[in-house]
Amino acid sequence: MRMKSVLKVGLISILLMPLFLMAQNPSSTIRHSFFIAGPQFTGIIDEAGNVAWDAEKPSARDGYVLKNGNILICWADEVREYNKKKEVILKYKRSEEHMELGTAVRLSNGNTMITESGTQPRIVEINKKGEVVKSIPLQPETENVHMQTRMARKLKNGNYLVPHLLAFAVKEYQPDGAIVKTFSTDYAAFGGREAKTWPFTAIRIKNGNTLVTLTNGNRVVELNAEGEIIWQIDNSIFDGNPLVDPCGAQRLPNGNTVIASYGAQKGIKLFEVDKNKNIVWTYTDYRAHHFQILTTNGKPVKGTPLK
Repeated sequence: MRMKSVLKVGLISILLMPLFLMAQNPSSTIRHSFFIAGPQFTGIIDEAGNVAWDAEKPSARDGYVLKNGNILICWADEVREYNKKKEVILKYKRSEEHMELGTAVRLSNGNTMITESGTQPRIVEINKKGEVVKSIPLQPETENVHMQTRMARKLKNGNYLVPHLLAFAVKEYQPDGAIVKTFSTDYAAFGGREAKTWPFTAIRIKNGNTLVTLTNGNRVVELNAEGEIIWQIDNSIFDGNPLVDPCGAQRLPNGNTVIASYGAQKGIKLFEVDKNKNIVWTYTDYRAHHFQILTTNGKPVKGTPLK
């Protein structure tokens, strides 16, 4: 469905419509609708695998459907917020031409958190007018702009959780830029830095642990407060090597984990594993850099704006 249909019947009704599955695994009993930020397509896929909303600008890096139904999207050069009429109501351009934006998250105070990589890498918080109201310097340990950081998140304590790829580190920053904790990801058991276990997405989950995708190392790990691995997956436990440059990840309320295989040119682009590491759902159409699961079998996922 294209945008005119979405506007006519409403975004939520489109997402919840019980349609026949297309790009999703036909043998699975699980059906998801989801937002995709990806190189080929940026928008929303319904539970039938059809396009429910299209930003008409691919190559996004991060994004979410917000509680008010608006859609916040981050590209390398700008961040936009669209309202239900598909009007751009918020825009933020990177402050320098050579910089790259990597994160866009709406905070509880109404500000939007954005990461900027460049000669002076930082996190910024902007207000509803797109004005920078807070700036936090980052220490990615490299001048390689593209590899400085990706999906960062703000924690409940006011600190920021930031993955730094070539530093092989997930760092927790205070608002003044001081680093208070570092989780290193160059694990000797995986082959050290030669394994290229670059942290890409770092998410503090409900149990207090941290879920991290190790992108070029084709692994996903869950770390406890001391940075110890308590759960992990890699291609050695699966048929067909579904982990291909994993980037985005999401822990669902039922404990399952959904992962984006950004590097997959064919086959599985998104997949879901249960606590026992069984694959229970797959999606094979558009590639995803990051994503947001919105509904499951016609019901909004708890914690999403459709609840």
